[in-house]
Amino acid sequence: MHPLPPSEAPARRARTLLPRAAILGLLLPLLSAPALAALGSNVASIEADRAAMQGSALRTIAATGYSTYETTLPSGTVVREFALPSGTVFAVAWDGPFLPDLQKLLGTHFAAYADGTRDQADVHGQRVVQQPGLVVRSAGRMRAFSGQAYLPAQLPAGARLEDIR
Repeated sequence: MHPLPPSEAPARRARTLLPRAAILGLLLPLLSAPALAALGSNVASIEADRAAMQGSALRTIAATGYSTYETTLPSGTVVREFALPSGTVFAVAWDGPFLPDLQKLLGTHFAAYADGTRDQADVHGQRVVQQPGLVVRSAGRMRAFSGQAYLPAQLPAGARLEDIR
């Protein structure tokens, strides 16, 4: 085997590193993304999810017609999940220095959110997607993100939108 001329060595190295980097780029988010109880799913998974994402102790707050489950992520972002007595997560909210993984938070509703944002521009760092079955409000700038997502048909009687934050 003949050694490569010096001018060909960097190109060959780049050809072998590129597929490895692409595979790593696809797998890394799957390995590092925290799992959350998604919008519309069952609340039973919240405690296991909190432990998996290394969030601080789960805090539960009871309100009339629903409960709020609050977890602080290692990034400092606080995620609140609002659940009906039946166990269905009807709303999620976030606030902190980093945007949480909205695909995990919105679950099966993420595709509707993504479709709703496709033709929409951010106005002063705010984005609102309002559809019959889903409402998402998200705002933020570097190190200051907040938002809420909820299923309008699932809102319990007496729940105020300003409480979902």
